[in-house]
Amino acid sequence: METNQNNFTGNPQQRDEKLWKIAKRRAEFKKHLLTYIIINLFLWGLWLFGGIKRGDYSFPWPAFVSFGWGIGLAFNYIGAYSGFKDSQTEKEYQKLINKQN
Repeated sequence: METNQNNFTGNPQQRDEKLWKIAKRRAEFKKHLLTYIIINLFLWGLWLFGGIKRGDYSFPWPAFVSFGWGIGLAFNYIGAYSGFKDSQTEKEYQKLINKQN
């Protein structure tokens, strides 16, 4: 029976560790994004329904949460999809190897 190299069976010995770390960061970002959306919908819903009940739409306080958390989410996206961290680590590793030689 011939095995397909592109078909990952879940065996840790067969996976590329670098690709596994990238996949893990991207999966964590997606979970973080889903949590951000759900919590922000809930907070904005509280603000909206509280305004309807009082008849007063005061300052939209959930904006603080959305903005602050959004900045963190943006950095999380950059870390998951840009590869900047890996390229910097590789450069530093190469510098250390060159110093030893």
